[in-house]
Amino acid sequence: MDLLSYQRTVFGFHGCDRRVVESVLSGKMKLTASLNTYDWLGMGIYFWEHGPRRALEWATQQSKRKGSKIKHPAVLGAVIQLGNCFDLLDIQFTQHLAESAQGIEVALALQGASMPENQMVGLHDFDWLRRERDCFVINQSIPAIEATTDCLFQTVRGVFQEGEPAFKGAGIKLKSHIQIAVRDSKAIIGYFRPEGM
Repeated sequence: MDLLSYQRTVFGFHGCDRRVVESVLSGKMKLTASLNTYDWLGMGIYFWEHGPRRALEWATQQSKRKGSKIKHPAVLGAVIQLGNCFDLLDIQFTQHLAESAQGIEVALALQGASMPENQMVGLHDFDWLRRERDCFVINQSIPAIEATTDCLFQTVRGVFQEGEPAFKGAGIKLKSHIQIAVRDSKAIIGYFRPEGM
């Protein structure tokens, strides 16, 4: 696998509670990686790439859920150096995932186990928001590559097609976005408060 370092800086936006924004900006707190089994890009600190409005929309939706930690929806901006990026917009990485998934499935079958399935959340979830299979394959594949190369992946990046069609007959979805999972917090150069948020 020909691995390239993405010496590219992007702006990421993290939907969260206002207290988190204040605590991170004041240096009292650091963001930690999400380890949910359904996070589609695997473990990491999640950001919408150049998507502050989508981050705020997500935080607002979360705040309405029973028991949510988000009481006052807010957005934390970050300057991210992609570094060694497992970029799912590059066919090199998607092809690797396809091959890796086959190997993982065979290995699990030999143990009498199977891969988790992606699942819908509710009757109208056509985006399969619980991406347990995607998460599992990425979390298995990346360490396997890292074990056989000198590369440690700092970020994972991909396009998430989400929402209703933007117009009749469209393949373009209203909420599609690029998301980044930061696996190595050193890839975050700094944080900021987005203007107007």
